[in-house]
Amino acid sequence: MITLTMRPLAIATETDLEAIAHLLNTCEEVDRLDEGSSVSELRTEFDVPSLDKARDIRLWEDADGKLIGFGELGIPESGEVIDGWLWYRVHPSARGSSLERQIVAWGEQRMREVGLERGVRVQLRCGVRDDKPYYITVAESCGFRADRYFLTMERSLAEPIPEPQFPAGFTLRQASHQDAEAWMEMYNQTFIDHWNHHDITVERVKYSLTTPNYKPELDLVAVAPDGTFAGFCYCAIHPEDNDRTGRKEGWIGILGTRRGFRKLGLARAMLLSGMQQLKAAGMDTAKLGVDTQNPNNASHLYESVGFRKLYSSMSYVKDV
Repeated sequence: MITLTMRPLAIATETDLEAIAHLLNTCEEVDRLDEGSSVSELRTEFDVPSLDKARDIRLWEDADGKLIGFGELGIPESGEVIDGWLWYRVHPSARGSSLERQIVAWGEQRMREVGLERGVRVQLRCGVRDDKPYYITVAESCGFRADRYFLTMERSLAEPIPEPQFPAGFTLRQASHQDAEAWMEMYNQTFIDHWNHHDITVERVKYSLTTPNYKPELDLVAVAPDGTFAGFCYCAIHPEDNDRTGRKEGWIGILGTRRGFRKLGLARAMLLSGMQQLKAAGMDTAKLGVDTQNPNNASHLYESVGFRKLYSSMSYVKDV
């Protein structure tokens, strides 16, 4: 029987960040999820405005004070139903004990608190790759059920990229710090009819502009003739991930076309523009994630420009 102590991460000390990074990287050696981390990456993640470190992160240590379990909840700031996304890791030597259940139980209790405080229905969610049986077993043994499916796709940037074709009167430009309000409004209006959408805040947008890896040349918007932000492609490069894997990969992080501007070819033009920018930044491969039940058949668009499935994953949900 392992004697465990659970505690919050009220203040992210350098010692705690180093211990968390070590645990995540130890798990990565076994799991091969491309989800290693570092102190600097964790600091950026934990400073997100909506994250309450004292309530949304928990650490589990053994009798010797060694970190063997980590849990973090991503909790949207608004919505009629609030889905708390649980992300956790358990040291390989401690897996299969009761620790996974303890982490899930903590997540359930935290979401019940959110439900009482906000007066809304809440659920607990976790994402699981379909080729990782350990995480599938944990989710299903803890009462989660799979209810949504996603693809991660990739495309070599060494292959020719077609030239983007924009509708007449539309212009492509980089977003800027002065665009935070307009960008937020565009994002919320674009995804309001998508699964699991929660409005983002202007504070969240402004924070993203200050993160170390943000590059304005990868933050593209399509502007309509009347000045409306009509579509966008937000790309990301994670240098430390690439250093760990030895690859040069960039992500099409967010791609969207605002309602009222769809069926004009904007999504394709923005996607191709994002791919061009990633190639110009020295990347060899572009990757992206897509909901298999996307209402606009986004996977067909991605396939049409050369993206192919890399792996599948599932969203598991549990009522709490």
